[in-house]
Amino acid sequence: MKKKIIIVGPAYPYRGGNSLFVSHLYDILSESFEVKIYNYKLLYPSFLFPGTTQYDKSNMQIKHVKSERVVNSANPFNWFSVGKMIKEENADLVVFDWWHPYFGPCHNVISSVIKSRYRKKILFITENFISHEAGIIDRTLSGLGLKHASSFMALSDKVVKDITPLAAGRKIYKAELPVYDCYKNTGEISSSEAKVRFGFNPDDKVILFFGYIRKYKGLDILLEAMPHIIKEDPLVKLLIAGEFYDEFDFYKRMLDPLGISKHVYMLNKFIPNEEVEKYFAPADVVILPYRSGTQSGILNVAYGFLKPAIVTDVGGLAEFIDEGKTGYVIKPDSAEAIAESVLRFYRERDQINFAGNIIERTKKNSFNNLPEIFDRIIKDSEN
Repeated sequence: MKKKIIIVGPAYPYRGGNSLFVSHLYDILSESFEVKIYNYKLLYPSFLFPGTTQYDKSNMQIKHVKSERVVNSANPFNWFSVGKMIKEENADLVVFDWWHPYFGPCHNVISSVIKSRYRKKILFITENFISHEAGIIDRTLSGLGLKHASSFMALSDKVVKDITPLAAGRKIYKAELPVYDCYKNTGEISSSEAKVRFGFNPDDKVILFFGYIRKYKGLDILLEAMPHIIKEDPLVKLLIAGEFYDEFDFYKRMLDPLGISKHVYMLNKFIPNEEVEKYFAPADVVILPYRSGTQSGILNVAYGFLKPAIVTDVGGLAEFIDEGKTGYVIKPDSAEAIAESVLRFYRERDQINFAGNIIERTKKNSFNNLPEIFDRIIKDSEN
């Protein structure tokens, strides 16, 4: 008989990286375990969500896994009832997907209710964890939310380091985000054809900034780097695609004074699943000029399209780059470093087999070993 695992986390119809991760987690664990997802019927209250919608409005659904929408993140009465439901599941492991301090009270109550039944069987997967510089409220809520974990799974060495003091001797397992190769459509399009669709020339050199835009992602620094780049190589163009959680006009107003308007294509919208390939196809390289962060699913999407990446040395991003093979790691907060790395990429790209190197790296992705890791977690919980 298969061991039973309960996952508390978001899945379809919610959009975004956390939902995608939980869905991939369900798929790979279902090969070896009986898996059930306790999804959210309310993820964020609308006033806390900065985007247009929390729901996946894509025409093409990917990773639409089975789940039960039962958790209301804002209703304490619901937390107790969900806890009672999980207690009755007689599971071998209960897994909470953790990524934001907002869920501290909700996860605290649910895990508190089930603790007597699952004393050593409560695993928190920490996709992200707050930094030491975080405010007192974030630190308090995170401590509250993770209080009843019997073990943790971190998805980067950076998170292992951050969570070790809070773990206080509790076991920390290590894995990675999966490679997101699920956005490839059946109809192949050449890079030159894709460039023309955006008004570029077929021989233009395109760098891609993809995903929702917030201050910490450093798009303004990337824009400041563009004059230095195009001075050396006028064929370089920047494609920006994603929903702006910051003021769109702030970035738009930067273009003319920098003299880069003709070199930048900027789109302010959430990119549905069926259109993701449209933006990666023309890209030669993906750039993540983040000021801060733990990790990014954008890098894993880039690898899914066999695209190299330029990332700043913040959080755990550098862990997933093989320097000079699958991309480049640069210092953060530096337009000069961005410009140098982009120009270096175009100087070296004909001498380096980036796609082949990415294939070799992704073969070693520890996400692929999750069934074995979870089997060990369950065995450890029984001792």
